[in-house]
Amino acid sequence: MAPLQHDALALREQLFHARVRECLICALLFASLYILCHFIITHFKKHTDFVAAHDDEDAAVNRIALGLCTFTLAVALGAVLLLPFSIISNEVLLSFPQNYYIQWLNGSLIHGLWNLIFLFSNLSLVFLMPFAYFFTESEGFAGSKKGIMARVYETSVVLLLLTLLVLGMVWVASAIVSNDAASRQSLYDLWEYYLPYLYSCISLFGVLLLLLCTPFGLSTLFTVTGKLLVKPRLLEDLDEQLSCTRLEEAAVSRRM
Repeated sequence: MAPLQHDALALREQLFHARVRECLICALLFASLYILCHFIITHFKKHTDFVAAHDDEDAAVNRIALGLCTFTLAVALGAVLLLPFSIISNEVLLSFPQNYYIQWLNGSLIHGLWNLIFLFSNLSLVFLMPFAYFFTESEGFAGSKKGIMARVYETSVVLLLLTLLVLGMVWVASAIVSNDAASRQSLYDLWEYYLPYLYSCISLFGVLLLLLCTPFGLSTLFTVTGKLLVKPRLLEDLDEQLSCTRLEEAAVSRRM
């Protein structure tokens, strides 16, 4: 009985250490992405967008919105880099299967990263980005005391009303498309049905928007590039230019 207990304790301790290692790796990766996204946003934003020396309240609101936007961009960048990271980690494991120092690149880590990306993506999509937008536009309810908390209360109420509006529209659409008990029952399960469905719809909308805007962006890119670059003069006909110059000289001489 004692050896079995010892083996169970050793296995539990090994699982605990593996879990702690995965949490530390996820935290380090997300911190790196957050710092990178912070530098990206602060590089492209205007200096007066998030700094307001004359109003400390607006400056605090803008800093909070900056943090929420940076968090969302870090999550989006993590979702983009998750597939290349999983492919590279798999190749590294296949190349060095006996190396002790890279055994943390396993399927459990990738699965945990995917769960965190899915959780934070839905959190950013449903709560953080709308909250950041409404928070920067809020001023507090009429008659209430001005301050950060007044803006937080107004933003929370507006976000709650928006959530009820979206849920009502989805309920009506579900009733129109398929008016059965199963479809209505699935709407109650937000985590298993509604959030993945909303995530998939917005992803599909983003892909369609990308397919629509890519040709126009490429055409604009080539147009701007053609204006900036100097065309080569290797294939020009010098005799034709010389004839044109002589005709212009003759025309000017006749006018004089």
